[in-house]
Amino acid sequence: MAAKDGDGWTVCERGHRHWGLYGAAGLLAVHHDDRGAPHVLMQKRSWWSHHGGTWGLPGGAKDSHEGAVATALREAWEEAALVPDGLRVQGVYTDDHGGWAFETVICEADALLPAAPANGESAELRWLSLAEIDRKNLHPGFAESWGEVRRELSPGTLVLDIANIVGARAERGWWNDRLGAATRLLGEVAGRGFDHPVLSEWFPRVVAVVEGQARGALAPDPVEVVDAEHSGDDAIVDVVRHARPWENVTVVTADRGLKERIAALGATTTGPRWLLAQL
Repeated sequence: MAAKDGDGWTVCERGHRHWGLYGAAGLLAVHHDDRGAPHVLMQKRSWWSHHGGTWGLPGGAKDSHEGAVATALREAWEEAALVPDGLRVQGVYTDDHGGWAFETVICEADALLPAAPANGESAELRWLSLAEIDRKNLHPGFAESWGEVRRELSPGTLVLDIANIVGARAERGWWNDRLGAATRLLGEVAGRGFDHPVLSEWFPRVVAVVEGQARGALAPDPVEVVDAEHSGDDAIVDVVRHARPWENVTVVTADRGLKERIAALGATTTGPRWLLAQL
């Protein structure tokens, strides 16, 4: 395991030539403005590079010991001087060519973060709207996956009805130690990725609502805990109501009445079994 041990050309099962012996990854940083319009940080490749002059993402070869997120953040720093402060990983999209894959790491940016060419691979870095991206001469690999990736730019939020999930889990003796059961569940949820129909890894913002004897439960970062003062259902509805308009909100609950209230707000629901099957 050595730095840059992934540098080199390889051929996938489709017969395409790719840079990165262990695959490659790139950073797609997206910022939604006050109107909810997304802007993506794009890189114009230097003329001498592979597909020079085209627009794509800061990225490059994965080292043998690196995951997609680590590679994408490293390459964004090396090529665009982009620091990870102000970025939150939303998910990873995998474009698998058979024996070789490019992984797009989608990150929510809290602002139009400063970026500039940091080495010879970048000719220009610019935050572009979706319409501007469509008018650019795109890198062929990016163009191939962009149609699917652009539909996953909105950040996801997972709201957990902890009382309902703990009840569905039915650990031995949970009813006598609701605080302990809630705390254990929150520890298992924190920092993990979840199943997603398109993304190979999904890292939504997680908001856990606790009520009654479970109030005061602590969770490791980055889980946010909301102590319901009265009704847990009302607290969950309040969280959904105050979500940003461009967020995709999913509430994990089996409560029929709560599901109807959530649907009326335009959010979606899924049952506790979906979550518990992944733990």
